[in-house]
Amino acid sequence: MMLTEVTAVPGAALPVEALKEHLRLGSGFALAPAQDGLLESHLRAAISVIEGRTAKALLERRFEWALAGWRDPVEQALPLGPVARIAAVTLVAADGGQTVVSPDSYRLEVDLHRPRLVAAGMALPVIPTGGRGVIAFDAGFGLGWTEVPADLRQAVLLLAAEFYEHRHDDGSGQAGLPFAVATLIERWRAVRLLGGRGRR
Repeated sequence: MMLTEVTAVPGAALPVEALKEHLRLGSGFALAPAQDGLLESHLRAAISVIEGRTAKALLERRFEWALAGWRDPVEQALPLGPVARIAAVTLVAADGGQTVVSPDSYRLEVDLHRPRLVAAGMALPVIPTGGRGVIAFDAGFGLGWTEVPADLRQAVLLLAAEFYEHRHDDGSGQAGLPFAVATLIERWRAVRLLGGRGRR
């Protein structure tokens, strides 16, 4: 299985000014405009970490997920939430030939933690032997930063500030998320169920 981010979060959607204000309040010093690029990189890193820990896309963008077989023939849980729409389902044969599946044969079951691709009929289309199924979908809370839940926004700012303040460290410090960040994202973490069909 391979998840690919097809469209990146645009720089204009990142809360650079909010991070500047957060850092200014903590240090009492203004940041030079030349720091914007550095702050953006820390914000992207913080978003990536929090998305990885929660399995939630914060800002909406297009993803593609390729897999060799469905976990369940009737439904397939998607790796990220919240999912706004399924853009396409494509079957790729071993020789590279592609078949776009009719949207009438599947639907999106919306769920914050476990969105699913569900067959409209008896089963999802069969993935060719040696090939793969590719699901293109749009995931995220919205296109704008204010559409991200407040606790996740705060977690991003705290973690990005942590990255900024320790940018000269040699990496030998303690691993793991700061306690405040871990606390803020805890309720957003999906509980993994073992044995449930299509729910992983």
